[in-house]
Amino acid sequence: MTETPHAATSYPALRMKAVESLLIEKGYLTEAAVDYVVRAYESEIGPLRGARIVARAWVDPAFRERLLADATAAARELGIEGFVGESVVAVESTAAVHNVVVCTLCSCYPWAILGLPPTWYKSPEYRARTVREPRTVLREFGLELDPGVEIRIWDSSSDLRYLVLPRRPAGTEGWSEDDLAGLVTRDSMIGAGIAKEPGA
Repeated sequence: MTETPHAATSYPALRMKAVESLLIEKGYLTEAAVDYVVRAYESEIGPLRGARIVARAWVDPAFRERLLADATAAARELGIEGFVGESVVAVESTAAVHNVVVCTLCSCYPWAILGLPPTWYKSPEYRARTVREPRTVLREFGLELDPGVEIRIWDSSSDLRYLVLPRRPAGTEGWSEDDLAGLVTRDSMIGAGIAKEPGA
């Protein structure tokens, strides 16, 4: 597995490598299997799957309705399913409502749709403060919402995970799904940010 020098010397990385080596030595894993999973979640899954879902919802009203009714089934229409991709609910941000996802008890996250969770999502500070002072936390992420915008917090659990359907940026009429997907960020599907503006 390819690692940066810093990652290879950090304490968590050393512990992970020790566990990985033991599992390989005992025959439970192969090095190729580990590399495949890491590569898949870093570059093939990442937030790319979620971005495809959002882009389709932006251009296809019928798909958008199905997504909001049953996100797991809608994702499956695009061939997207897998580890921690079951029981996903989509919530739509609008001009009046901004949705933010948090997991107050741990860090439950739809891996099959968004890939690996960001470090800050798992931090106790984010989990606690987002519930208490969401507007302040969003401002720290660089997102300043108008005072009249309602912020709704969705608490993920091991039984239910959330995907934010962010607002489609203005000026993207006629754009292809692929081009629109390029505007969708992981943070916008968590609610810690919004989709990128054209040309940003």
